[in-house]
Amino acid sequence: MSETQVEEVEKDDLYKVRHSLAHVLAQAVLEIRPGSTLGFGPPISDGFYYDFILSEPLTEEDFPALMQKMKKIIKKGQRFDREDLSAADGLSRIGEMGEPYKMEYGAELIEKNNLETLSFYRNGPFLDMCEGPHVHTTKDIPRDAFKLRSVAGAYWRGNSDNVMMTRIYAWAFLDKETLDAHVSAYEEAQARDHKKLGRELGIYTIDNDIGKGLPLWLPNGTIIRDELENLAKELEFKAGYSRVATPHLAKESLYHTTGHLPYYAEDMYPPMELLESALDDESDEGGSGERLVKESYRLRPMNCPHHHKVFSAEPRSYRDLPIRLAEYGQVYRFEDSGAVSGLVRVRGMCMNDAHIYCTKEQIKDEFKAVMAMYQEAYGILGLDKFHVRLSKWDPEDPKGKEKFVDNPQAWRDSEQVLEEVLNELAIDYQVGLGEGAFYGPKIDIQFSTVTGREESVSTVQLDFAVPGRMGLKYVGSDGEEHTPFCIHRAPFSTHERMVAFLIEHFAGAFPTWLAPIQVQLLTVSEQYDDYANEIVARLRNQMVRAELAPSNDTLPKKIRQGATRKIPNLLIIGEREVADGTVTLRRYGHQQQQTFAMADFEHRLVDAIKRRLPEVDAD
Repeated sequence: MSETQVEEVEKDDLYKVRHSLAHVLAQAVLEIRPGSTLGFGPPISDGFYYDFILSEPLTEEDFPALMQKMKKIIKKGQRFDREDLSAADGLSRIGEMGEPYKMEYGAELIEKNNLETLSFYRNGPFLDMCEGPHVHTTKDIPRDAFKLRSVAGAYWRGNSDNVMMTRIYAWAFLDKETLDAHVSAYEEAQARDHKKLGRELGIYTIDNDIGKGLPLWLPNGTIIRDELENLAKELEFKAGYSRVATPHLAKESLYHTTGHLPYYAEDMYPPMELLESALDDESDEGGSGERLVKESYRLRPMNCPHHHKVFSAEPRSYRDLPIRLAEYGQVYRFEDSGAVSGLVRVRGMCMNDAHIYCTKEQIKDEFKAVMAMYQEAYGILGLDKFHVRLSKWDPEDPKGKEKFVDNPQAWRDSEQVLEEVLNELAIDYQVGLGEGAFYGPKIDIQFSTVTGREESVSTVQLDFAVPGRMGLKYVGSDGEEHTPFCIHRAPFSTHERMVAFLIEHFAGAFPTWLAPIQVQLLTVSEQYDDYANEIVARLRNQMVRAELAPSNDTLPKKIRQGATRKIPNLLIIGEREVADGTVTLRRYGHQQQQTFAMADFEHRLVDAIKRRLPEVDAD
C-alpha cells in the first residue's frame, strides 16, 4: 500500500471515529438533559460538534460529567447499525423520534434530491438520521483521544432568522499524543488571540453605544495604525503612486452607475434620504427657479468609485498611464451580525486601497510590481505563513449572472493574464471558483487566524467592467479614446484585519519600530529619575516613543509590568548608569542584560527603527 493510500485509510478511520463520537455526545447529552432536541452533528477538521436545543442550559462546567458519561457509553461497545427506510417511512420515523429540526431537514433532502430513501443509524438507545459512515462498535473509539472543547451559540442551518441552538465542540484524534499536541497548540493560539491581547494591551475597544463591528482605536492601537500607514506611504511613494483623499459617502446613484449596488446592497448601510435645494437653471442663483429634490446618500462600502471620479476629473492620455491613486480610505459594510468578530471582520474599516489605471499591455508589469510590493511588505513584517489563491468566476453557478458581470470572454482573457503572471513569477497558487470580484478575477493572499479560520488579508484585482460603466477614457497613441483597465490592490488589507493578524503573529510583542511604547526607563530609585527623564526627552526628540515607569514601584515589579505590556526595550537606570552615562538594556524575551554608552544605544535604537528591524542590535 502506498504512503498516499495509507493516509487515506487513516483519514477514513479518523472521520468514522469523529462521526461516531458525535453520536455518542448526542446520546450523552440526551441522558443528562432529557427532553432536548437535536440539530446537526458532523465531523470537522479537528474533531466534531453537535447542535442542540437544550431542555436546561449546559456549560463547560458540565464537561467533566459529560465526558464521563461519553466514556461509559464507549465502554459498552454499542454497535452502529444502519437502516434504510422509504422516504415516507423515514419521515414517519423522525416524527416518532420527536425531532422537528430533523423532520424539516429530512423533508428538504427528499424534495431537493428526489430521494426515495432515508438512512438511520442506531447505537444503543440512540437513533439518528444519518448517512454515516461510523465505526463498527463504540469500543473502536479511542477513549483517551478526544476532549470536549467549548460551548457556543449557532443558528439552525446557519441562518440568523432561525432559532439559536447550543453547539458543543470537541477535539478528536486517533491517539492521545496527537490530541495532546493539538490541545497544546490550541492553547498557545488562544493566548495569541487578538481579541484577548487587544483588550489587555489597550489597542482597541468595541462600545455598544457606538455599535457592533465599529472599533474605537485606543492610543496604542492608533500608533500601530499610523506606523503601518507610514510604511505603506513609503512603499507607494517609491513605486510611483499619488495619494488622494475622498469622502466617506456619495450619492446612491453613483453605486448604480458602477454596478456595485445590485451586488452589494445587502452589505451596505441603508440610504440616507435628504431634501436638497436644486435650481432649474444653474444661472438662476437665488431666483424663483429654486426647488427641493430628494437625494439618497450611502456610506461607501469601497473606495474605487471615488477614485474613478478622481481619474475622470481631467483629460488623460496614454502617456499619463499607468496612473496609480492611493488612499487609506474609511469604508462601511453592514456585515451579518453573526460574522462580526474582533478586528478580523468589522463594519467600519480603513482600507489600504489603491487603483492603477493602465492599458492592456501594461497589466502584467503592474501586477508583477504589486506582487513585489507585497513580498517586500511581508518581509518587513515577518509574515510567511500564507498561501495564494487565484479567485475566478464560476460559469456553472446558476446565480452567476447575479454575482458576476456577464462577459464570458472578458473573464477568460482576464483570468488567463493573472495565471500567466503567477506562473511567470513561479508562485504556487490554488484556484477559488466563484471567489472572484463581480467585475473581474483577483489574486488573494490567504492567512489563517489562530483559531484556524482562513481570511483574505491582501488582494489584487483586475477590473475589466467598471471603468467602462463609469465612462473612463484616455486618448491612445492612435488619437482615439480608449477605456483603461483598473487594478485594485490592498497589500495591507484594512487597518483592522492587518492589525488583528499582526497581534496574533507577534503575540502582542511588536518589533521596536511598530511597538506603541518603544523604550521604557526603569529607575532603581527615585533619585535617578532626573537622569532617566533626560534620556526620555533625548529619545523623544528623536521621535522615539519613550516613557519613564512610575517610580513608586520596586525594580522587579517594574520589570514584570514592562514584560506584561510587552515593551520591547527596558532601560534600567541605577547609580552606575548615572555615574558612567550609560544605560542597561533588557530586551523583551531575553534574560541577558547589556550595558551601553547612552550615545551608542541611541544610535542602535534609531537605526533599528529607521530600518524597521525586528529588534535593536545588541551585539
